[in-house]
Amino acid sequence: MRHWKSSALALAAAVSAIPNYAALDECPGYVASDVTTSDTGLTARLSLAGDACNVYGDDLQDLILEVTYETANRLHVKIQDEGNEVYQVAESVFPRPSDTIPSEESNLRFDYTEDPFSFTVSRADTDEVLFDTSGTALVFESQYVRLRTNLPLDPNLYGLGEHSDPFRLRTNNYLRTLWNQDSYGIPTDANLYGAQPVYIEHRATGSHGVFLLNSNGMDVIINRTSSGDQFLEYNTLGGVLDFWFMAGPSPVEVTQQYSEVAGLPVFPPYWGLGFHQCRYGYRDTFDTAEAIYNYSRADIPVETFWNDIDYMDRRRVFTNDPDRFPMEQMRQVVDYLHEHDQHYIVMVDPAVAYTDYPPANRGMESDIFLKRSNGSEWLGVVWAGVSVFPDWFSGGITEYWNNEFALFFNAEDGVDIDGLWIDMNEPSNFPCFFPCDDPWSAAVGYPPTPRPIRTPPRQLPGWPCEFQPPGTDCDASAKRSESEKRTPTISVEEQRAAVLPKRQDSGEWKGLEDRDLLYPEYAIRNRAAYRTEWNAAQGGLSNKTVNTNIGNADGTFQYDTHNMYGTMMSRASYDALLARRPGLRPLIISRSSFPSSQKYSGHWLGDNLSNWDHYRKSIRTMLAFTSIYQNAMTGSDTCGFGGDTTEQLCARWAALGAFNPFYRNHNSYNSRSQEFYRWESVAQSARNAIRIRYRLLDYLYTAMYKASTDGTPPLYPMMYLYTDDRATWSLDLQFFYGPGLLVAPVTQQDSTTVDVYLPNDVFYDWYTHQPICGTGATRRYTGQNTTMIPLLIRSGVIMPLREQSAYTTTELRTRDFELLIPLRADGTARGELYLDDGESFDTAFSLITFDYSNGELVIEGEFGYEIDPRITTITVLRSSCASSDVDGNSERRISVDISLNEASTTRFD
Repeated sequence: MRHWKSSALALAAAVSAIPNYAALDECPGYVASDVTTSDTGLTARLSLAGDACNVYGDDLQDLILEVTYETANRLHVKIQDEGNEVYQVAESVFPRPSDTIPSEESNLRFDYTEDPFSFTVSRADTDEVLFDTSGTALVFESQYVRLRTNLPLDPNLYGLGEHSDPFRLRTNNYLRTLWNQDSYGIPTDANLYGAQPVYIEHRATGSHGVFLLNSNGMDVIINRTSSGDQFLEYNTLGGVLDFWFMAGPSPVEVTQQYSEVAGLPVFPPYWGLGFHQCRYGYRDTFDTAEAIYNYSRADIPVETFWNDIDYMDRRRVFTNDPDRFPMEQMRQVVDYLHEHDQHYIVMVDPAVAYTDYPPANRGMESDIFLKRSNGSEWLGVVWAGVSVFPDWFSGGITEYWNNEFALFFNAEDGVDIDGLWIDMNEPSNFPCFFPCDDPWSAAVGYPPTPRPIRTPPRQLPGWPCEFQPPGTDCDASAKRSESEKRTPTISVEEQRAAVLPKRQDSGEWKGLEDRDLLYPEYAIRNRAAYRTEWNAAQGGLSNKTVNTNIGNADGTFQYDTHNMYGTMMSRASYDALLARRPGLRPLIISRSSFPSSQKYSGHWLGDNLSNWDHYRKSIRTMLAFTSIYQNAMTGSDTCGFGGDTTEQLCARWAALGAFNPFYRNHNSYNSRSQEFYRWESVAQSARNAIRIRYRLLDYLYTAMYKASTDGTPPLYPMMYLYTDDRATWSLDLQFFYGPGLLVAPVTQQDSTTVDVYLPNDVFYDWYTHQPICGTGATRRYTGQNTTMIPLLIRSGVIMPLREQSAYTTTELRTRDFELLIPLRADGTARGELYLDDGESFDTAFSLITFDYSNGELVIEGEFGYEIDPRITTITVLRSSCASSDVDGNSERRISVDISLNEASTTRFD
């Protein structure tokens, strides 16, 4: 086994961060033998074809190939060590599908060459090769695995996140590192908070997808050889080659097929789609109450208020600051929100302060923290100072985590949260660089010194006496009545059994022994969060995180499981929220992600900056998560987190954020305040956009339901809906909100103009309903002031709208409906509407279809959820787009009275 000879070697390898191709070209590859075929696939032995090259570790002599035809459009190809010792993602963390079909029923075909071994994946009907490893030899070493596939020249590739690069990836000299890291400021060309090893390739013949289930750090390189041949290459620090190939052939079908493997996104509660307000820097309950009051006074609807770590006692999780956020006042804030049909969320970090306080003491007693090899707890440094970290593989972790939630978030005497925000879960560890022998010195300054205590700054009408300045005549608000409190509808045991995989004990897949778990000889390009250079000398893989040589309770190591830490925290937190409110769908927003995290949490795009570049990047990154990685509930910090926003930028972002599935304003304590009410133009932009969002909320809720049931993305890149139009293949600053609303924000500073590409289709202006004929050209929209955002309706998609907006989603659900029917050129349109109680798992629901043609509207579907609101207006938009770019105003508005509780047919003369 190779080991580092000196730290100088470690630094040299990290700075190169490109494979040593001269040495790798000498590797012999493998030879296939003992091939056994079956109706559903094949297995074979792969033996090293010559002398070991041992470039970045020891070459493994014998491998096993397994090929399984799982569905008509999904093929599984796995290459692992014969001894079954190399680390693999545990079934308890990522359950595998068990489907199989006869190979002749598959739309994909696997072929191989025996010597040297290589394989191809092709379309069965056309023989088109989608994946071809024949260009280089397979390298499978103890701490390095390489596999390369040939590609068409300048391919259309999407995915391989998390990153802030263009939606269509660069295809020359491009290296993407997948290693989760605390990445303040979203540094350019760097590994960020999540690892998503899946990509979609789109061709004129269709789309296909490739997913590699491997949680080890990796570099994915997209480049060309010296002879000009295009390739994509995986370079991993270990693990196995566990591939799924998805046949598509449309990009929407690819992402649906991916969801069959990685899991469907969690279905958020209806209220979760409202507007959220947060700030790191609400210094006390008075600040929080004042923001709530000011939004109400400014008539800007807010569904949910959040508190960042400010509420904690010395930044310790599961505590509240007794002076700035005393429990009684926190409960009054929550009661006030609940009494006004609003919601409340706080942050919980994974790290627990290493000090004498109950959550730490109970964790020690339960033996659930990560440990060094000598049995002592591993110590890092986070906001609370010296800290310990939960081991999500520990047998007692569920009981511990559920208990902490039950105690601190108790509805009777604790903080009665409605959802959860989990942060720092890459996991982040502040600069106590390896070997971090003295975390106490590194923790100087943590936790930060709080700002001085103050009295309530001004009167807040309608708030309890504790929130008023001394001498104010006030009347304390009453607590919620018992009848208003939520009651369980399904046991937590039943719900856990339905959504959470059971843990399995296994002695396999733990990882090879005698590996260098800190400085592997191949150094991925792990960038420092606050810097731009490679940083092996400052911790290698362990930079700003838990040391990667720390073991987990199941016998694995952080070296192999690091990228899944945040996902496992999401799963444990999902379980804990279910235990608090059994039967109610949890809302969790997480920073770190990995395939399957979408089953438990949504995602916000991390600590971005208040600038125009990050405003633009938020669009393309959101599209990647919602349309490829299956994380439907995604959005960025509206107006930016770090730095000072401007009135113009915040006004634009307030409108753009309204068309993110997750819509939240959030920024840092050392940045200027940016609540929407701070500027009148921003307030007006927010009012306008939220009014549209809320009228469309059932349309979005239906899209989120579809995502959670069949993987249909709630947002669409242009190329997803116009796959044959090459002009759409690289567009990433305009997108479809659901299948029918084209969002085209102004993206340049000081501009009131935006150029919008319109494919060959019929569109209608959202505001005027004027028909617009798409001709495969760009249309310029001028006069777009900062309170406006261009929106276009795609023909053929019926939109159910609430006739009026509201201040809360509870009020919104009482509003009647309008059907907006934008007709195709052939006079037809179709749409859907999903209805339920908005928050329960096992609940009655309605899934209604609307079909319009030849002047007749047919309403059919399942009608299990009875509601009072009715369809009272139908607006039909028509245009033949036969002779001119603008075909006049064709709107027809009709008053009706149609129930949504039964099927019906309505004829319009």
